[in-house]
Amino acid sequence: MSFRLPLFVTPAHECGYLPERSARSAFVDPSAPKSPELLSILSRHGFRRSGAHIYRPECPQCRACVALRVPVREFRRRRCQRRTWRHNQDLRVVECDDRFREEHYRLYRRYISERHPGGNMDGATPGDYRSFLGGAWSETVFFEFRLGPHLLAIAVSDRLSDALSAVYTFYDPDFEGRSLGTYCILWQIEAAKHAGHEWLYLGYWIEECRKMRYKEDFRPHERYIDGAWTRFGATPGEMRTS
Repeated sequence: MSFRLPLFVTPAHECGYLPERSARSAFVDPSAPKSPELLSILSRHGFRRSGAHIYRPECPQCRACVALRVPVREFRRRRCQRRTWRHNQDLRVVECDDRFREEHYRLYRRYISERHPGGNMDGATPGDYRSFLGGAWSETVFFEFRLGPHLLAIAVSDRLSDALSAVYTFYDPDFEGRSLGTYCILWQIEAAKHAGHEWLYLGYWIEECRKMRYKEDFRPHERYIDGAWTRFGATPGEMRTS
């Protein structure tokens, strides 16, 4: 399939992940028609959705942001991930659409204020929250993780033609011991597999950013490097480019 799609590049701005570096992003023309099908195609080339926009880092002197995806049929849980999986089997998962829900928003505000205080997401208004996670044209779902009636976590995913794309996860900080961030990824891997998909996209991995390093623990996985997906196997050092 061949088509032309206008892209724009943002001015340089402060990088949100690596101190003292600047960043730029290439993004699809905001006026261009968008759809889950278009996002599916562009995800295979390292793009992501944020709100209504489809973008990819485009920093001339830096290639630190690397798109990462997990082949769900080949994924094997590590020992610590198996413990996390067992520890959370008492949770009930409910699938919701992307309509605004006050309960979700309150959990999001609390998570951001405790995990990322003072950042650009702290103090998000309902409009900020909706513009970040939702998309008028995307097929976005909110997976609730509940312990009885208590809402412990939300995993936001985009449904693509051959994958789920993990948009964002937030959870109750009082339940830190459950490793809910890890569990939500493990659950989405299983959900993608059950739906017959090939991949779970995990967004951008940055080796130098401590907060991003957890993504490399989901193996095997693939990283989008120099225009090709490179496989990193179950053990460090095992890799293959396709």
